[in-house]
Order: sequence, then C-alpha cells, then structure tokens
Amino acid sequence: MRRDILSNLNPNQKIAATHIDGAMLILAGAGSGKTKTITTRLAYLIGEIGIDPLNTLTLTFTNKAAATMRYRALELIQNNSFNPLLCTFHKFGLLFLKMYMSELGRKNSFVIIDTDDKKKIIKEIESSIPSAIISNEISKYKNMLLDTKTVLDSSEFSSEFMKTNYKKIAKAYQIYEDYLQSNNLVDFDDLLALTYKILCKNNDLAEFISQRYKYITVDEYQDTNELQYKLLRKLCQTHENLVVVGDDDQSIYGWRGARVENILNFKDQFENVKLIKLEENYRSTPAILEAANELIEHNRSRLGKKLISTKAKGKDVEILESDDEISESRTIGSKIKKLLQNGTNPNQIAVLYRINALSRGLEEGLMASDIPYKIVGGVKFYERAEIKDIISYLRLLLNPNDDFSLERIINRPKRGLGKVGLQKLQKFAYENKKSLFESISQISDDALGKKVKSSLLKLTSDIFELSQMPANLMVSSFDNKFGIKDYYSNLPDGADRVANIDEFYGSLKIKIEQDDDFSLEEFLNDITLQSDQDKISDDAISIMSIHASKGLEFEHIFIIGLEEGFFPLIGDDSDIEEERRLAYVAFTRAKSELNLSFVKTRLYKGSKSRLNKSRFLSEAGLSEGSLKIESVREFKRGDLVKHKIFGIGRITEVSKANAEFKLRINFGGNIKDIMSSFVEKVV
Repeated sequence: MRRDILSNLNPNQKIAATHIDGAMLILAGAGSGKTKTITTRLAYLIGEIGIDPLNTLTLTFTNKAAATMRYRALELIQNNSFNPLLCTFHKFGLLFLKMYMSELGRKNSFVIIDTDDKKKIIKEIESSIPSAIISNEISKYKNMLLDTKTVLDSSEFSSEFMKTNYKKIAKAYQIYEDYLQSNNLVDFDDLLALTYKILCKNNDLAEFISQRYKYITVDEYQDTNELQYKLLRKLCQTHENLVVVGDDDQSIYGWRGARVENILNFKDQFENVKLIKLEENYRSTPAILEAANELIEHNRSRLGKKLISTKAKGKDVEILESDDEISESRTIGSKIKKLLQNGTNPNQIAVLYRINALSRGLEEGLMASDIPYKIVGGVKFYERAEIKDIISYLRLLLNPNDDFSLERIINRPKRGLGKVGLQKLQKFAYENKKSLFESISQISDDALGKKVKSSLLKLTSDIFELSQMPANLMVSSFDNKFGIKDYYSNLPDGADRVANIDEFYGSLKIKIEQDDDFSLEEFLNDITLQSDQDKISDDAISIMSIHASKGLEFEHIFIIGLEEGFFPLIGDDSDIEEERRLAYVAFTRAKSELNLSFVKTRLYKGSKSRLNKSRFLSEAGLSEGSLKIESVREFKRGDLVKHKIFGIGRITEVSKANAEFKLRINFGGNIKDIMSSFVEKVV
C-alpha cells in the first residue's frame, strides 16, 4: 500500500477519505474533486485499515462513472486479491437476483429485456395507446412499488388523458407482469423493485446482506429516487456505515423521479451524521463561481455551501443581448468563429439551452457561419421524429404518390391500420401498379375494414384539400387536419416534442411571410441539405440541453434562451428551485469563459413574442432586475414545503381548516398532518 495516497487531497477531502464508521454526507460542489475523494477513501479502507474488499459496496448511476472509479481505486490499491464491488444500482440488483431469485419462486435463469423489447410486448397487449406512454407508466408504478392490484383499484388520475385511458393502462400492466413472470423475464425496473421485495420478504437474508456489505458508498446521491432510498435502508439494516456523496444544488432530475429530499434530509434520517463540504473548485474561474454562488443562494431548500475557485480571476461573465433568435445565433456564431481562428480547440466550446426547440435557430446560425457542430445526447432538429413526420406530410402535399412518406405517417396519429392491413394495401398497390395513395380509394372495404378505410380516406381527402390552399392558409390549417401535436403531447416527453412542432410551424410561417415567392418544394429541399450535412468529425463544437451537459466541462460555454418562460421554464409542472439548480449546473460547466444570451423577441408557439430577460441574470448579480417572490398563501397537492422539525416534504392532501389549510405531508416516508402556518412553501 502506498502511504502517500492522501498527500494530494485538500484538508476536507482528507477528512472525508479517512472516515471509517458511521454515516457521512459529503456535500461535493461542482468541480471539487469528489471522484478523487471517493476512490481514495475506498483505497484507504482496504489498503490502510485492512477492511475486506468483499465487505465494501460502492454504487453509482452510470457504467462510465463506475468504470472510472474502479480504475482509479484499483490504481491506489496494491497486492489485493479481491476487487471491491463498484457498480451501478441496477448492476447490483442483477447480481443479487442471480443469487436470490428463488425467494420469489422463480428461476435465476431469467432474461433481462431492454426498452425496445418492453415496448414490443406492450404493443401486443394494448395497441390503442402509444407503447411509450404505457412503458413510462409501468416504470413509474414499479419505482413507486405499486403492484398490479393497487394500480387497478386506484381512482386518482394525473391528467384528462389518464382519466380516459387509466383502466386500459392498468390492465396492460397486469397482463405485462403476468407475461414477464410466465416467461421468466425481468425488465430494467425489476432489477431494483424485485431486489427490494425479496429483502422485505426475508428478514434473515436482509440481515445477512447488510452484514456482508458493512461499508456502503453512494455517488450522486441527489439523483436517488424513493425506491433506491428504501433499498439503501434495507442494506443498512444492521449498521449505519453509509457514505453518500452529492450536491443538492445539482439535483435536476425531479421530472424522472429523483428526490432532492433524500439528500436534504439525510442528516435527520441517520444517527450522528458527519457532514463534510467540498467547496474548493478546481474547474472554474472566480468570476464564474461568483455568479453561480450568488444565483443558487436564492434557493430555500438547500444545505448551503459556497464554491471557492483555486484559479486566477479570469474574464468577467459576458451578457449577450439580441433582438431575436436570428441575431442571437449570428452573434454566437461570430464569437465562436473568432475563438476557432485564435486556435481554440472546438472540443472546448459548447452551447447549452434549456428547451430543445431552441436548437433550430442555433443550428441554422452555426451552419450559416460554416461552424461544424455535434449534438450531444440528442438529435438534430430536422431529424427528430415529430419534425420528420410533419415533413413527410408536407412532401405528400407536393406529391401524394410518395409511398415512402405515406408509409411513415399513415398510422401516425393512429388510424387503426395494423401491420397486416398495411401489407394488404402494399400488395394491392403492387399488383395494380398504383401508389399507396391511389390504392386507398380503390381497395375493398373488406380488405381493410370499413372503419380503417374511412379514416384513411379522410387522410387522403385532407392531403388533397391542403395541397390546394395558399401556403399561409395551409400552415394555419395543417395541425387541425392531422392532429400531430395532440398525438405527441401524450408521450412521456410530450412537452418537448410539442415545443419542437411549434418551433417548426413558426419558422415556416415566418419564411412564408417574408418571401413573396415562397416555394414549399425549395423549403423542403433546403431542409434535406441541412439534414445531410457532412458527417461531423471530432473537430466540432458541442451543442446540447443543460440536462445532457451534467458531468461535462468546457473552457468556453454559451447559454442561450435566458428569458422568462424559456429559462426558467414556467408552467404548472415547473419547479423554480429545480430551474435555478439547472442554471447553476449550466454556469459551472464553464472553466474559463461564460457567455449568457437573451433576446427581446423569440418564436414561441408558432408566433413572435416579446420577452423579459431571465430573473437568473439579476439573481446572479449580472444585471439589474427585481426578484420574483411566489405567494405562499395557497397550497396544492405536489407542492414542496419545509418544516422546522421534519425538514423538506411533499404535500399529498390539502383540506380547508378555518382560516388556513390542513396539509398532509410526506416527509421522506414519514406522513404528518400539519397546519399550513407551520410550513413555508419551497419555490
């Protein structure tokens, strides 16, 4: 064992790395060396203290993170005959089920199905609802530990769509579960849900596993959900040697089930928790961190820390103001061009946005400036499924005999045409030397069924009708005819897709208004040329959503769309504190230069809107502006509230009680009825 493994750590990192027994929360700010701290502690426990590697368990969220940690830890440990278990939560679940699946009366020769397999099974069970919606709901049920009977008996609906389709989805869940069990299959969510179920069912086994893994470490703890928290409690049944590492200020996945309350309440859920803050930042300049620190201090539900830069002052954060998204993309393109001409590596430049739809104007601006780019963790605007659908419809207006385009959209939105029906239509068209469009009116009712044929005839009629309209009238009537927005709005990522569709419609309207000689054919050809842009080499800048940027870092960061309604995103389902954490994550991706861009007007839902610059600019001390304070007189189910004793919780029920409200609040599994005057709303 090398005795110098602690020499490269700062004082707080050293305290964290040499902690042995008891619960500990390492509050690790962005760029503060958390991976080094975690891996050094693991090496310290095994190589210095003599802990059996088989008694350690280190959990993270991605295979990439696990591989990085494993490599670094093993470099520090010498002459070790057994490697410590360092893996993702789901890999741990897999290993556990391979050993103990028999506890559920099932064989350990089960097969794991992937997302595509899952959707195929669901489609066979229930074809009237998009399989992505049912898949997403089933995943939600499993992570909430809801069995099929509980779901079937439920009468709570999250939306009008769920109210109408809930029973179908609940029944599909039941049939899907029966299918998995009868074929000895498990899906991704089962890896944790079944593991937890077994540990609850067999207390002796739970104690044995807890004794086996006496030293547990969890990375990115702010991203854990309710099921992962409950599983960790089971693993710590006989001890409290749990070390969690995370940053409450970087909790940005509430929309997919992550519970920021897990990290906020950790110190109250375990005994004598040691709290270590890693605040020295090795990534960003003081100017960038000053803005990030000032911004995040406006959040109420946080444990509190302040990043301190170890670098020289650097350049001030720059605010870019533009009239609209066209001038914004030109400004950013010009600044990037200058960076590239001065020898900056394209890999060190990134442009971030809150809403995927903003990439359209940005992509067009970058191409106009001849700047190669790559989209990280996403798809180019004109290559997104919903946009390609609209393009296929538009191509049919120009040429209804375009079989390729018709095949793409013939059942999107659903018109009852199944795989067999489409094959019959294709066979008829082939045998009669007709296009699919022509064949719809000529094929017999019996071949497709009267209802299906009627819906397809309406499709052909609508295509013909729109093709005869002037371009501006065609665009305004387009979605009413085909209902593409309604179709996509019910998918799990529906809000993003609808925003993309609105962006496309809006840009098309503006092109028609600005060009007296507008040609739909030329417009579509230009899109094809953009979509077929030369394959991107490594010499390309990165553009991506802020969610996709987490864990990455660049010398030069540009953030676009800093306007109220775009960033922060404002709506019924938005959480201003999570929006602010997203901005904090975005700011702290920058190492040397941070550029923040806002516009006065931007395309929004198909039309130009005047916008106010984001409150985040004033909150970060970068521009003048007044703070937005949310009224806390009213409470609703789902609101996050803070109590001076019980910490952060979420309201599950609201009832009127004289002059105030009586709230039922879930404080991390501890349900309490509290009067509203004793809590403050977390905004």
